[in-house]
Amino acid sequence: MISNNIKLSLKLNLDGAYIPAFNSKFTHLAYKFRPNFKLIGSAHNLKEIRIKEKQNVSEIFLSSIFKGNKNYLGINKFKIISDYSEKKIVALGGISKKNIHLLKLTKSIGFAGISFFE
Repeated sequence: MISNNIKLSLKLNLDGAYIPAFNSKFTHLAYKFRPNFKLIGSAHNLKEIRIKEKQNVSEIFLSSIFKGNKNYLGINKFKIISDYSEKKIVALGGISKKNIHLLKLTKSIGFAGISFFE
């Protein structure tokens, strides 16, 4: 999977591509996708979720659920925002062994992160 280059991902015959939150383009919708090609994207708010839905992603990585940065949502806002989408939601941001049990309170299908696995 390649980030932010769907055309190259298709050319290299990869399984899919990742569309970051800052990418709000729709040019990839003109491409012909293989049946198992998967588009995933990330978002930080409801506006970006709507863009990802229009970009036809199958899963949305929503951040930040726990990490207190400029994109911080917290668990309640995360739940509210993710309830507005029918897409599969993956939690991001500040997930640790101490707070991972709180993900059961959300409709996220999983989580992703770097520090959790280090």
